[in-house]
Formats: sequence, C-alpha cells, structure tokens
Amino acid sequence: MDKEIADLYKRIGSNVKKKREEKGMTQLDLAIAIGQKSTTIISQAELASKKHFNVKHLYMIAKVLECDICDLLKD
Repeated sequence: MDKEIADLYKRIGSNVKKKREEKGMTQLDLAIAIGQKSTTIISQAELASKKHFNVKHLYMIAKVLECDICDLLKD
C-alpha cells in the first residue's frame, strides 16, 4: 500500500509539472497563483519529496492551469 501511495504522489507531481510547463508557468508563478509565498510546496510536491499537494492545492492548481482536477491524478 505504501508503494501505491508513493507512486500516486509521484504521478500527481509529474502531472502538475507537465501542465504547469505547458502553460509556460514557473514554480513561483504557480505558487503565487495559489496563494503561496514561496515555491517550497510546488517544488517538493512535484518531486514527491517531503511535501505533497492536498485537495485544496489540487483544486486551486486545476483552476489556475485550466484543467480538470482529474487530469492531475491520471496515469
């Protein structure tokens, strides 16, 4: 189960990074757009290290990146 969760975090981080880059946004651009003051949550969650996106983050990220929240969870 732990490996499945770790894989999920990696997949979400990878999807967020891909969508962010497609929009031409930096980690700082995205962080500011979702109300963060630094890139810490974005950079660490994209790498699936130490921090992870919560549901509120995913909702806000999907709005900013103009995608469905489900797109951030897909394989």
